Amino acid sequence: MKNLLRAALLVVLLMANFAASPAAVQADNGCAQVVRSESCKYGLPAWEYDGLLAQMQAHSPQSLPRVAVDRAELRRYSLYQLPRRDVVFYDAPNGNPREAVNPGYAFTAVREERDGWVRIDGERWLPADQLSGTRASGFSGVLLNGYPPFPLLWMARSVHAAEVPGGKMLQRLPVLAKHTPYYIFKTVRVGNWDWYLIGDGMWVEQRNVAVLQPVEPKHSGRWIAVDLYEQVAVAFEGGTPVFATLISSGLAKTPTREGMFAVWAKLRSGSMSGYEGKPEQYNIPVVPYILYFDGSIGLHGTFWHNGFGYRHSRGCVNLSISDARWLYNFAEVGTPVYVWRSR
Repeated sequence: MKNLLRAALLVVLLMANFAASPAAVQADNGCAQVVRSESCKYGLPAWEYDGLLAQMQAHSPQSLPRVAVDRAELRRYSLYQLPRRDVVFYDAPNGNPREAVNPGYAFTAVREERDGWVRIDGERWLPADQLSGTRASGFSGVLLNGYPPFPLLWMARSVHAAEVPGGKMLQRLPVLAKHTPYYIFKTVRVGNWDWYLIGDGMWVEQRNVAVLQPVEPKHSGRWIAVDLYEQVAVAFEGGTPVFATLISSGLAKTPTREGMFAVWAKLRSGSMSGYEGKPEQYNIPVVPYILYFDGSIGLHGTFWHNGFGYRHSRGCVNLSISDARWLYNFAEVGTPVYVWRSR
């Protein structure tokens, strides 16, 4: 009878983990810091952990299809960054100074190279060693046909796992690589933060990850949800998620607004600039796959950083170039965009 009760309880626990992000439970003081004993495994009762282990061995998000990545396109969008200080442009290699400007956060293509000098446009030259190259991220999101069998997360940065919830990240455990997806098989609250069991003896804290959280349907057709807390975007067909990925929304001083919006314009590529003469000044000559939804704020491809999963922008919603292309082909003018916070 005792074994039947335990089995029934395990079924309930596994069902609670299905699709939605599981509600966190407070750490069990009896097992919370125990790695292995007769009655405990990796911070959980042994009987519960053994049941979850079977699920971990049977399910992996690595089987989810990914958005295709065009490496040639990534190379085309890997531009050069100008120095964030006064830059002197010359009329020719080793020529006469033409102007000195502070470009701010600015990028450029190289039109010509000669004798250690580069021409960026017109007749403006500067020494090649003043430019730093960028490399567009090869990250891409997942294609779905409904919520996965377990809650899905991505590592927002590379960290080592801990063996118990609230434990130390251990160098002897494998590195959980940035932007790798994992399923959540158990959530335990330790102090102010949730800890997620994502593999055999592997726990991670929520500040290191981004979680796909369920959202109530907002439209019967195609629509997009942007979760500012988790830094995750999801494309829906009615109530069915068909695509999910990491994003980077606006920084604290330039936040992305919450609310219900709609795509009002699509641009295959365009330029973006702003805050001229201020420390926040930026100038990006080529921005791919733009979906404007809130005035000058849009979802778009990004080549200048790979920090998806954390806020990074001046208000726009940054995506990898591959994800932005997928979303650009998915959405039409008028497609609803719901910007919200899951917590």
